[in-house]
Amino acid sequence: MSARRLVRFLHLLVVVHLSTQSHAFAVPPTKASAKKPASQKPAPRVGKAKVSSYEEPVKAAWTQFLGPGRDNRSPDTGLLKTWPLEGPRLVGTLGGLGIGFSNIAIADDIAYTMGNHGEREYVLALSLVSGERLWSYDNGPAYHNGYGDGPRGTPVIDGDRLYALGANGDLVCLDRTEGADLWHRNFLKDFGGVLPHWGIGESVLIDGDRVICTPGGNGATIVALNKMTGETVWKSASPQGDRAGYSSAIAVTVGGVRQFVQYTASSTIGVRAADGKFLWRDTSSANGTANCCAAVAVDDMVVTASGYAKGGSMLRLTSTADETTATLGWHSNDMQVQHGGLVLFAGHIYAANEQALVCVELKTGKMKWKARSVGKGSLTYADGRLVVRSEDGPIALVEATPEGYKELGRFIPPDRSGSKSWTYPVVASGKLLVRDQDLLLGYDLRGN
Repeated sequence: MSARRLVRFLHLLVVVHLSTQSHAFAVPPTKASAKKPASQKPAPRVGKAKVSSYEEPVKAAWTQFLGPGRDNRSPDTGLLKTWPLEGPRLVGTLGGLGIGFSNIAIADDIAYTMGNHGEREYVLALSLVSGERLWSYDNGPAYHNGYGDGPRGTPVIDGDRLYALGANGDLVCLDRTEGADLWHRNFLKDFGGVLPHWGIGESVLIDGDRVICTPGGNGATIVALNKMTGETVWKSASPQGDRAGYSSAIAVTVGGVRQFVQYTASSTIGVRAADGKFLWRDTSSANGTANCCAAVAVDDMVVTASGYAKGGSMLRLTSTADETTATLGWHSNDMQVQHGGLVLFAGHIYAANEQALVCVELKTGKMKWKARSVGKGSLTYADGRLVVRSEDGPIALVEATPEGYKELGRFIPPDRSGSKSWTYPVVASGKLLVRDQDLLLGYDLRGN
């Protein structure tokens, strides 16, 4: 047996059988839709699900990190105004996700995510109907870290393709039907990127025909790739040599200038979408340890925030003749947000602070209220309310209003992994979906 085949054989021996007690989120598929595409690379086996009695599939598309608008807001309406004492009804569980903090992207009743299985990192396609693994892709060596193993980024769906960035900087484009490898780049090898202390945490952005990502290398702070071929379209360098933080870029258009806003390891920057030209930089909200939260934006205003005694800032952008400048609107030390995310709704910013949930007026930075709620965690918006998930487990429903903190229910999910619950909550098709390492839990938010 050749050395290469021996390594392959030994790798297959360590792949384990996971999650034989999964419960799907909907009725079984028809015979035609149950066809299972072949995996492109060996993968952990995921047991067939016991199908639950819940009969409404998760059809709404949650195609990327922070949702379809990349703004941490769900388009769902008609949700429960308050939760029962025991919390919303658990309608499905899905196992076999692996170890990691990647969130899920959803389309056509399929959840796409990433996780460590043994000593390998995988991109996975899991049916929310049958509970089965449809395909998997070996994306390289598993990432290990004392604060939590596994990938951090969330795959993004674009038509019949899926784009996924692993914790070691392996960016892959896959055929969404079968998981076939269409192209692959590596941040460290191809762009001179430096692996952040806690691994790469970015979820890439698809903008038109390009993939926008942040290797953080010399001459390649932000890079645009052809989404069909993976070839480099342009590379943008921050004059200060910004390295990658743990955040994900957003696209904004101000005064006719489309640009990408990214929170790097040392600043918030803007680069022109057309050609990657560096436009502006601000350091007022950046700390020297970890800048994690994606920016939120509306009109000419951009908000970023971090923890470690730094706080949040609102910048005002002004564009003239294809150039944009940024000026500080306000800075607030009350917005100590490590990694839990920001929500912009009705002129106010809601943030999962280091120890509390806060509401801040967008235009002035004035604190409207602050409540310990469930403590440090993450949040998302849906139907006039915030779903707030504590890193220690509890999940609360809170009204999104500047009038004061109004909690509308809370519960503790079962079968906690013992790891911190750092993966953001997702609300799609009337369901609350929360990942806890290997397990995905689904709750009915419409009271069906």
